[in-house]
Amino acid sequence: MCGIVGYIGYREAYPIIMKGLQRLEYRGYDSAGIALYDGQTINLTKTPGKVDDLRDKSASISLAGSLGIGHTRWATHGVPNEVNSHPHFSNSGDLVIIHNGIIENYEAIKKELGQRGYVFHSDTDTEVLVNLIEEVKSKEGVKLGKAVQIALNQVVGAYAIAVFDRTKPDEIVVAKLGSPLAIGVGENEFFIASDASPFIEYTNNAVYLEDEEMAVVRLGKEIRLRKIKDDAVAYPMVQELQMNLEAIEKGGYEHFMLKEIYEQPHAIKDTYRGRLRAGEGIIRMAGIDQNLDRFLDANRIIIAACGTSWHAGLVAEYIFEDLARIPVEVEYASEFRYRNPVITDKDVLIAISQSGETADTLAAIKLAKEKGAFVFGVCNVVGSSIARETDAGAYTHAGPEIGVASTKAFTTQITVLTLIALKLAKAKGTIPEERYLEILSEMESIPTLVEKVLETNPHIEIIAEAYKDSPNCLYLGRGYNFPVALEGALKLKEISYIHAEGYPAAEMKHGPIALIDEHMPVIVIATKKGHYEKVVSNIQEIKSRKGKIIAIVTEGDEQVRDLADHVVEIPECSESLSPLLTTIPLQLLSYHIAVMRGCNVDQPRNLAKSVTVE
Repeated sequence: MCGIVGYIGYREAYPIIMKGLQRLEYRGYDSAGIALYDGQTINLTKTPGKVDDLRDKSASISLAGSLGIGHTRWATHGVPNEVNSHPHFSNSGDLVIIHNGIIENYEAIKKELGQRGYVFHSDTDTEVLVNLIEEVKSKEGVKLGKAVQIALNQVVGAYAIAVFDRTKPDEIVVAKLGSPLAIGVGENEFFIASDASPFIEYTNNAVYLEDEEMAVVRLGKEIRLRKIKDDAVAYPMVQELQMNLEAIEKGGYEHFMLKEIYEQPHAIKDTYRGRLRAGEGIIRMAGIDQNLDRFLDANRIIIAACGTSWHAGLVAEYIFEDLARIPVEVEYASEFRYRNPVITDKDVLIAISQSGETADTLAAIKLAKEKGAFVFGVCNVVGSSIARETDAGAYTHAGPEIGVASTKAFTTQITVLTLIALKLAKAKGTIPEERYLEILSEMESIPTLVEKVLETNPHIEIIAEAYKDSPNCLYLGRGYNFPVALEGALKLKEISYIHAEGYPAAEMKHGPIALIDEHMPVIVIATKKGHYEKVVSNIQEIKSRKGKIIAIVTEGDEQVRDLADHVVEIPECSESLSPLLTTIPLQLLSYHIAVMRGCNVDQPRNLAKSVTVE
């Protein structure tokens, strides 16, 4: 949930770390800090607020030094203030640490260290960890790397850490368990970060640490990798990065979220590129092709995910059961891991995560593997933990998603899951050939249809102006578009702080209809294909109670237009593909309302992009 950056080499560390923190600010932005070592003094600056606040404050200190670490925080232990911000010093002042994660047994360690004379200035678990490392280093008479390894065997929790010793300024020690960590490898210089974005312009070579691995990064030497549990030697695998600098910049858009909404036609095309050959009726996906029998022989598919990815899983439930006739259960990963679920070796678990680092989804993967299930991952980030932990998988190829509120992650996840369902349906013979080819052809045209929906943006901005001050909002959908209603409500909540709820339209009469009056805007997804007449009846019920109706309709619709206060038209397509279109107006509506309300669209309060702790 936090972002960490480090540098050791021949360049000035400050500009590298500050730019890196700005690129990682999506991971947490309630406080920030930086520590620079100039060969004599460690210059530390910390502040509540954002990275820009840190930049302003650091203008008053020495910025010299080719060794440094920085941190942008999403608070877990301790309120977001200057004292609790990272980096943290050990009591001697020799060791400095940054940390992403949670040390669950920190209170017991803190009590023990306190009895040995250690004094703590913050409320954080991180300050406890750095002093534990110092205690081990002093008591055992070992080097920093060994002290880190011994100390981490005494902690319970999750971490990605970088720590250095001012008495030995030619090295940084890093370690990982449950939180992501990458090492950029340059010419006699190293970069450390939560992901590769802080160092993409300096090197294309990166080493991604596995769980329970640590590394000593020393100038003039190769990376020394070891297992934390038993100190066994591990061997780093240098990967060539596929990311480019342009993809992580705003490109002229006011916000990353708007840029990413408009990237969806290209992102969807990149997702099916090389996989879909509609003219030949072919879908090629190596992860499915090589494990087809596991899917075809499965008693059921379990989908585990959180947030927006969970909504994509709900869409997939309709697709898999409708097309491939395979039973599907969609689980919140955060609940799945704790309720002692029944899992067998005849199950397939599909884990969905944009970042590939979601802690609860990773825990669900480990649980399913322990029970013998086959685990398939759907994620966006190459080399992420989920990509490494699963038996097989498929990348969405959406490109970096910086805005905290997911947009293109949702549509590209649905695209991948639809391709999988179609491939299985074809193999099982559960879909008529004509329908199969028709959906393939339609899928190939989806990017063009999304571009057409994006043309409604000026009209949606006008609708947003009318409802920007509403305190509540209701979203309704049926069938494939019920999950889209949930996702639309989530987007509005996340970035505009308006209370919103998504419901199956038929459930309105079972409670939510009590909320409807002339002040309640109701967004209804009412496309021609998919229970249209039933949804029209629901709209009439809202209308009779003076609710304000915003309808997403198929082009040329007249019946709903006569009932609704506002309509947004989308091109006609198959019901199974309609979520790829109906979600676009809801993304734009949330975006414009949030901007009009003066909200920070890309960095909504209390949220972070990648939830790497429980």
